[in-house]
Amino acid sequence: MTKRLKGKTAIITGGASGIGAAMVQRFVAEGARVLSTDIQLEQGQKIANDAGALFMEQNVSEASGWQSVMDRAQAEFGRLDILVNNAGIVMGKTIEEIDLDSWHHLLAINLTGVMLGCQSAIGVMKKNSGGSSGAIINIASTSAFAALPGDVAYTASKSAVRMLTRSVAVHCAQQGLNIRCNNIVPGGTHSGIIDKAKQVVPDMYDRVAAMSPLNRMGQGADMAGAAVYLASEDAGFVTGSDLLVDGGMLAVHPGY
Repeated sequence: MTKRLKGKTAIITGGASGIGAAMVQRFVAEGARVLSTDIQLEQGQKIANDAGALFMEQNVSEASGWQSVMDRAQAEFGRLDILVNNAGIVMGKTIEEIDLDSWHHLLAINLTGVMLGCQSAIGVMKKNSGGSSGAIINIASTSAFAALPGDVAYTASKSAVRMLTRSVAVHCAQQGLNIRCNNIVPGGTHSGIIDKAKQVVPDMYDRVAAMSPLNRMGQGADMAGAAVYLASEDAGFVTGSDLLVDGGMLAVHPGY
């Protein structure tokens, strides 16, 4: 590894599995000190231990939890350079199927959790020694560009995350804060959700792979590499942007 994040500190939510776990592993390998959070305690602790990161339980939809996470990061690291808002869930309900409790639950995690993370991180990053600085990375989705009719809440939440990111990025820039905020937009990516779906739909892996002209699923490592770039000084002039890591999914006409 080139140690592109040497000396930096990071919080990664949803670090117990999938994209989050890959980011925890890659960030540590790149030299960062990492605090991983999740509601999956046993798996989250194992991933963190194996990678050489710290771990704590967190429900991202709760403001008090974010305060605890920031307090831990400041106590352990003395500063915060990177936040990855990765935690999220799917619902799998159409507009006719979804109930209000399910709608509120998903938005609380996928959207309010991201807002709280951005707000909390900015408060800490403003106090970094040497002046305000930091990189916030939010995880959007190709469903923010091409809607999922079978998951209205997820589609709405990821669309909102894209614009939330822009608002945060422009606010920080106009306030003279050296804090950048960008989205990663994953395509069909291997995850525990897809593994579960394969039990019901045997050709699920092939279906997801076919979404990309590259004819393969994205992997956590693909997203982690993109996150390292956005977190590094190489992306110093990148803010308010969408980094598509979708294997060309959104580049091809659906008829081809």
